[in-house]
Amino acid sequence: MNAKTLVKLATQAIRKNKMRAALTMLGIIIGVAAVIVMVAVGYGARSRIQEQINNLGTNMIVITPGAAQASGVSQGAQAFPNLSLKDVDKIRSQSQYVAAVSPVIVSRTVVIGPAGNWRTTINGVDTDYQTIRDWQTATGDFFSADDVRSNRKVVVLGNTVAQNLFPGQDPTGTEIQIRNSVFKVTGVLAPKGQTASGSDSDDVVLIPYTTAATTLSGRTFIPQILASTANEQDIAAAQDEIRTLLRESHKIVDQGDDFTVKNQADLATAAASSTQVMTLLLAAIASISLLVGGIGIMNIMLVSVTERTREIGIRMAIGARGSDVLIQFLVESIVMGVLGGLAGLAIGVAGAKILGHFTGWETSISPLIMLVAVGFSGAVGVFFGYYPARKAAALNPIEALRYE
Repeated sequence: MNAKTLVKLATQAIRKNKMRAALTMLGIIIGVAAVIVMVAVGYGARSRIQEQINNLGTNMIVITPGAAQASGVSQGAQAFPNLSLKDVDKIRSQSQYVAAVSPVIVSRTVVIGPAGNWRTTINGVDTDYQTIRDWQTATGDFFSADDVRSNRKVVVLGNTVAQNLFPGQDPTGTEIQIRNSVFKVTGVLAPKGQTASGSDSDDVVLIPYTTAATTLSGRTFIPQILASTANEQDIAAAQDEIRTLLRESHKIVDQGDDFTVKNQADLATAAASSTQVMTLLLAAIASISLLVGGIGIMNIMLVSVTERTREIGIRMAIGARGSDVLIQFLVESIVMGVLGGLAGLAIGVAGAKILGHFTGWETSISPLIMLVAVGFSGAVGVFFGYYPARKAAALNPIEALRYE
């Protein structure tokens, strides 16, 4: 028999017992739908994290202080105040791969505007910060290099801060108060949204680092340095170069680094790895339903062999070979598996979209995953349908004809 005839016979056999076939396929349907939803959520989360990491900046390298020891006890990362403006100047003047570099002096305080006050993060940065973070202004302009050299009291507001201090209006050209000083607003940053850790990127105020050092923090060290390269291929070389320059600047010979140098790729790899593990875990749990569905197919096919023993005997008596009977029953189990997979795929896609709509989660379904899901459900039909099909093919025609 050709493939078309086999599929037609299998479909007819399934339609004779619609309810039983539907219940048999239910495990496959639930399994495929669950896998599709879980993988969609996992891929969506991975895409979201990658987007958030990309929002951090262009080819960004992050330099932070190392761990400090006090009375033999580690004080943790970034506890050692050993980065300075001299380090920034050394990287800027001597690095061949770094295209932009900026110190970051962080302070958290209350800012006051016409609509009230708002507690936010103040970042003292250089003009290169805009290039490194690839952060454009929605209105107005970023402060200039002359503003940095002259310690001018100018600010660029994040979108969240601007909305809370100047609701419904453009604050460019107006003034805000930070502690006891009045600052002029030169512009408002374009919205960036949440970071990978869930914090608000737009809840920030940027001022010249020279102003931050003298007016707000009074610090003589830099808690963070950001740098970037002209292209992604130079990141690794730039990291090695920065490490060499800082070891030279800090007069380190035999000891380990007293600073850390990381890039976006490190963050992306760690985030993608953890998300992939969670996706695989969720998919593995959901796949248990496929196993249950496969066992259901095998049980029903065994019952079907018993019920159709006489039919099998007649087929063999008129010339059908054992291999023909085996293929017939195997095709029936495959058809049930594929039909269950297609139904589960439709339910899974709809479920992923509904879940994303009501929870706000991002969901992403790859066409490859759809094909794999349907193909796997067909494979389940082959695996669990082979034994019943083999049993049907092994029946003795004479005994089968006598069966009542």
